[in-house]
Amino acid sequence: MKNVPCLILCAALLFLGICAIPAGAVVLQVTVRGTVTDVSPANNTLTLSDPQQYGCDYGSGTSAPVCSWTPLNTSTLTGTVPDAAALSVFARNDQVVAVSLGGTGGTWIALAKLYGSGASADNATDETGDIGSLPVALIGDYAVTATTVPNCSACTGTTCTATGSNVTITSGTMNVAYKTLSPGESLFFNGRNDASSVNVSFMNGEALSDSCPGYTGLIGGVQPVSDYIVHVVPPLGMTVATSPATQSNAPTTVTASVTTTQESGLPFAALGVLGVGIAILAVRRRGD
Repeated sequence: MKNVPCLILCAALLFLGICAIPAGAVVLQVTVRGTVTDVSPANNTLTLSDPQQYGCDYGSGTSAPVCSWTPLNTSTLTGTVPDAAALSVFARNDQVVAVSLGGTGGTWIALAKLYGSGASADNATDETGDIGSLPVALIGDYAVTATTVPNCSACTGTTCTATGSNVTITSGTMNVAYKTLSPGESLFFNGRNDASSVNVSFMNGEALSDSCPGYTGLIGGVQPVSDYIVHVVPPLGMTVATSPATQSNAPTTVTASVTTTQESGLPFAALGVLGVGIAILAVRRRGD
C-alpha cells in the first residue's frame, strides 16, 4: 500500500505526457531511394530496384542529425503511384525517392525524380504526391512549400478534406511566388533570367483537424496526405553538386505541412515523462 501514491504519481505523469502529444501523425513514414525498373499504367504502379531506406541519427539532440541511405534486404519494391501523372513523368532507369506509410512499398504517397544518375543524383526536377514528406531539394536552388486549409465540415478524426493549399515558391532565400490554390489550380514562376521555371499544381488533399471547433487537442491518427504535381525546368548550363541528404525544403517565412513520425506510438517527450515516473517508483521501493 505504501507504493500506491507513487503509482498514482507515475500514472498522472504519464497521462500529462500523453496529453502533451500534439494532434497529428502516429503512422510511420518510410522513405526509400532506388532505380525505376517498371512503370505499369495497367496496374497504376511504379517499381524500384536496389532500394535504400533513408534514416537519421539524432544523437543527443545537441547537434545536426546525421542522415544516410541504408540498403534494404530486398531487390525490388512496388507501390501504386500517388497521381496518374507520375506514369508519364517517371521512366525506366530514373533515380527516384519514394515515400510510403506504415511500411515499405505498397502505396507511394510521394515520388521525386532526381536529376542525374547514380549517387550524383541529389536534386529533383519533378515531384508528385505529398511533396512535404520528401527529404529532397529541388534543382536550381528552388523550393516549394504548402500548407493545406481544412474544411471543418468534412473531418474524420485528425484529418479533414482540404479546401485549398497555400503554396509558396522560393528561389534561394527569397519567396518569389505565393498563391492559395483550390484543387486543380496551379502556380507558375519563371522570373529568373536563366530560362528556369517552376510549376506547382494542387490536385487535392487533406489538412489537420486540430484548428477546427470540436477537434482541438485530438491526438493520434493518420497524418494528412495531399497530392501535388511539381515540375522544374533547370537553369541553362545547370551542374549539380552532391550534398548530404540533410537539407530542408522549407524557407524561413513559410511553414510546410510536414509531419514527423516515430515508430513508437508515444513521442520522446511522453516517454521521458514515463521514465521520470518509473525512476520515482524505483527510488520509493528502495526506500521501503
